[in-house]
Parts: sequence; C-alpha cells; structure tokens
Amino acid sequence: MKRYNINHIRELESEAIFVMREVAAQFERPVLLFSGGKDSIVMVHLALKAFYPAKLPFPLLHIDTGHNFVETLKFRDNLVKKINARLIVGSVQESIDNGRSVEEKGYNASRNILQTTTLLDTIEKYKFDAAIGGARRDEEKARAKERFFSHRDEFGQWDPKNQRPELWNIFNGRKNIGEHFRVFPLSNWTEMDVWQYILMENIELPNLYFTHEREVFNRDGVWLAKAPFMKLKPNEKYETKKVRCRTIGDITCTGLTLSTAENIEDIIREIAATRITERGGRFDDKRSTSAMEDRKKQGYF
Repeated sequence: MKRYNINHIRELESEAIFVMREVAAQFERPVLLFSGGKDSIVMVHLALKAFYPAKLPFPLLHIDTGHNFVETLKFRDNLVKKINARLIVGSVQESIDNGRSVEEKGYNASRNILQTTTLLDTIEKYKFDAAIGGARRDEEKARAKERFFSHRDEFGQWDPKNQRPELWNIFNGRKNIGEHFRVFPLSNWTEMDVWQYILMENIELPNLYFTHEREVFNRDGVWLAKAPFMKLKPNEKYETKKVRCRTIGDITCTGLTLSTAENIEDIIREIAATRITERGGRFDDKRSTSAMEDRKKQGYF
C-alpha cells in the first residue's frame, strides 16, 4: 500500500484543532454532534488532543432515531465512559410521541429526516450556540457549499446564498439571540484523509466498519440490513452476505458495502479503487437530486 503523506495529514489535524479552539474561545455553549460514525469519532479524538490535559469543554450530543445499529450505541456508551465525557441524547421517538414529528409510512419509511426537528429542539432546550459536526466537503455536493463556521438563523435554517466570507483563518462567530452556528473542522478532509488519520492514530472504531456476515436485502441496487422495522416488498428477500458499513446512520438508509476488508489497510485499498462515492450507498440521498441540500436548509446536520 502506498504510504500516506504524514505532513499533509498533520496539517489537516492542526487546522481542525485550531477550529475547535476557536469554537471554545468564541462561543459560550458549544456542543459536539456525535453520530457514532468514523467522522464523529475522529472529531472526539481531535477534541481530546485540542484540550489535553483538560476535559472536553463541551458535551457530546447524539440524536437517537430509535433505528440505530446496536453496535453504534454500544460503542457510543463505551467511548463516553472511557473519556469521561458528558453525553446528551435527543430522542426522535420522543419527538414523535409529543407530536413534534410524524412517523413516515410505507416501504421506504425512514426516521432520518425526523432527526432535524429533534436536533433543533435539543439545541433550543440546552441553548447551544455552536454545534460542531464532522461533515466534509467531499461527501456530497451540498456539503461543499458550507463554510467552517456555518450560520443558522433563529429557526435553525441555513441559507447557502448568504454566508460569511472566511479569509485566512479568521472566523466570524457573531450572532443574534436565538441564532447558532454549525462548525465543521473536517471541511478540508477527504474520506481517504480520515481513514489514513485513523490508521496513523490507531483510533478504535465500531466493528460495523469491518467485514462481517449480516442478513441483508437489496432494494434499488442498495444492500440494506435486516431489522424489525424494515418492511420487505413482495419481490425482496433476506440473504446472508459479507458486508461492511462505509458510512453509518439510521439503519433504514445506511447502505452496506459488499466487502472483504478486515482491517484499516484493506479499507484504504478498497476506497482507493472504488468509483462510488461514500454517500453513494445512502438510500435517503436517492429521494431526490437535492435531498441533502433541502434537509440542510431546514436545519439538518
């Protein structure tokens, strides 16, 4: 395997740490959004480095859809205990029970979109003024329109046509009451950079990222995992396949990759050879060509 450019990775690390320290300096009540996926795990690792030997100056926030992989929740709880962090959980099920969100119905029903309401309600409840996320500009075309400091109005909405310029390393975190920012320290990272950093730093990950046998079914070219709340169409059936997650989210929209990658080196080789983007297997992105941008305008991650 071709050796990665250590200087390049360290420059990205330094930039991300700088952005996190800027958040701690400019905002009174920041929070780190934690999904249990590799990018948010890397974010936690970077935050620990940024503020060592002190504890993290902000809590972790996980929006629980109720349709998460069991492995994700177990990893989340173990990590929080290990680093002695404060964890806040926003429940999509509670949003449904309280009438704030309406459960989708049908074969393609998902709670992924419902996360937006729960996230905004949780930000309002705890008065967070900055939410640090692990989004990268290479993930999806709507992500590429973001800044490091991404302003949200009093309704939690994002306007891609009205963003503040970011010259050099000067970030403008000024806001009015009720507004907040989403901050993306990994903006200049690629999927390959993340995996090379994980390899270099020996960062622990959920076993979902490595090849394992799982019962899955194929829907419109995407392999989806078996779960009690997944409803099969008449022409669909479960099969046992060797798969892994390339990106982790709600089970209803997380496409699984047929793979034999059993370690990080294998994953890096696999990514280097593939022609499919990381989110190419996300079933929710197939709803429309502007699915991600529409959700982000409404307050999504």
